Formats: sequence, C-alpha cells, structure tokens
Amino acid sequence: MSQSWLLWKRSLITGGGIIGSGVLLYIFTTPTEEQLVAKLSPELRADYERNKELRRKEQEMLMEIVKQTAASNDPVWKTGPIVSPWDRDFTPSRESLLVKRERFEKEQAEKKQREELERLKAEAKLVQADENKGRGWKFWRKD
Repeated sequence: MSQSWLLWKRSLITGGGIIGSGVLLYIFTTPTEEQLVAKLSPELRADYERNKELRRKEQEMLMEIVKQTAASNDPVWKTGPIVSPWDRDFTPSRESLLVKRERFEKEQAEKKQREELERLKAEAKLVQADENKGRGWKFWRKD
C-alpha cells in the first residue's frame, strides 16, 4: 500500500511540475501585441495600423452574427449570412467576408470627407461672424 501511495505522490508532483513549467514558459515567453507590432517592419506596421479599424468592424459584425445565431432555433450552418466556400452554390462573386474591404474603405473616406466639410463650415461661420462683427452703424467710419 505504501509503495502505491509513493508512486501516486511522485506522479502528481512530476505532473504538476511539468504543467507548472509549461504555464511559466507560456507567461514569460509569449510576446504582447505591442511587442509584436514593434518588431514588425515599417511596411507591415503601416499595413497593420491601416487595417486595425477594418478588423474591429469585422469583430463587431461577427458578434452580431453570433448573437443572431444564439437567438435562432435553426442549426448554426443555416443561420448566419456568412457563405461557406464548401457550399455547392458558392460562386466567387458571392464573397464570404464579413465586411467587404472596398465598401468599408469607401465608408471611411466618406466619413472623413463629411467631418472635413463640417469643420470647414464651422470655420467659415467663424470667419463670417468676425467679418460681421466689425461692421455696424458707426458714423465716423467711411466705407
């Protein structure tokens, strides 16, 4: 009996040591996202920064699909709008991306343009207000 107890004890300690070593190695050797981005080449880093908003939008869309799927009683493969490339009726024209890149970039450009127009309108109003501020009924002033 004591021999089997020692065997169990030794195997539990050894197994715990192996698992603990693995966890510690994972914690101390896995880089953070900032460290990975810092080590990228300048071209890849610029591409990463450019596509960050697109990835965030894709995650939002995916979460909406997950909520829709969870609320439905249909099977998972019938619920969402994502098209599987293994479907028989899949054609290259039916894109399976959550957010189409061109449409997203167009929306972002339009949003930037609208913000710029709003900023310019506000600036024009300020300039016009400054011009009107100097005018008035002043009899000593000849225009």
